[in-house]
Amino acid sequence: MFAENGQKMAVTARSGRKVGIRLEVNPRARRLILRIDEKNREAVAVAPRQRDLAAAAAFAAERADWIAARLAQLPDTRPFEPGALIPLRGEDCVLSLDGPGRVARLVAADDGTLTLSAPGAEETFGARVTRYLKKAATSDLGDAVERHTEALGVSAKRISVKDTRSRWGSCTSDGRLSFSWRLVCAPPEILDYVAAHECAHLLEMNHSDRFWAHVSRVCPDWHHHRKWLRKHGQALHAVGE
Repeated sequence: MFAENGQKMAVTARSGRKVGIRLEVNPRARRLILRIDEKNREAVAVAPRQRDLAAAAAFAAERADWIAARLAQLPDTRPFEPGALIPLRGEDCVLSLDGPGRVARLVAADDGTLTLSAPGAEETFGARVTRYLKKAATSDLGDAVERHTEALGVSAKRISVKDTRSRWGSCTSDGRLSFSWRLVCAPPEILDYVAAHECAHLLEMNHSDRFWAHVSRVCPDWHHHRKWLRKHGQALHAVGE
């Protein structure tokens, strides 16, 4: 079997469900690897060398049932489209194309209902909603980082917001903090915990007892927040997909 890097294939599980598999070459891999790409809802078979791709494809095909089971566990996608309901700071928020002007804004009704109004062309509706959420995440995370760095006696060199999948936040040795914008969809205390976690890394670039002691100083309930994120993280990644 000849296989190429980036090639896609489909196999059928015993349940009858067809699942997609993408083949990739990664020289850093030391063996065949099979993982789930939650964003594209497909499996990725990784081989260390081009000549191992056929073996990676066979390896993945043999595990079609496992792939199907994992994909079935993924939460339903919640695309950014008019009328959709998404979480925003832990609350339900309705997306709307209606509203004055061309600037997206959050509207709270008397009954507490939240509506994110993003007027303009419908074909770019999703992009406007994404820009609003990234801006909101940048603001919320900036406030949280400022609060925690002051309490810990440290400073962050820069804060950036991205669409990361492997981690919710990161900290470099030179003090640059990076976060997933999807944290703004979670309850505020969850975003606050991730900010506290990364700020603590400005003191300890590890997960030692000293590190967790710093986290506890600024976020005493971090155990509960970490459990919430592990349980509901996949649902956050499904927002906007």
